[in-house]
Amino acid sequence: MAGYAIPHFQNDAGHPAIEIGVKEFMCVGANPPFDHPHVFLDMGDDAEKVCPYCSTLYRYDPALKANETRPEGAVFHPQAA
Repeated sequence: MAGYAIPHFQNDAGHPAIEIGVKEFMCVGANPPFDHPHVFLDMGDDAEKVCPYCSTLYRYDPALKANETRPEGAVFHPQAA
């Protein structure tokens, strides 16, 4: 997660749900240029949150680390300029 204090996630594969190990995060949609506004989401006391832009359902799994997702590959890595 270099460069970000808050984990960023993307859903290029179009998964209906992604399990993550944090409750506060950013959703970017898909990788640029197909991304949406990078939106901060906070699950609060809930264990799920739907992104209002791309409708990806994020589920909290405390067994995952901040840089892990299930299915794998949903951590956003910015491209170098």
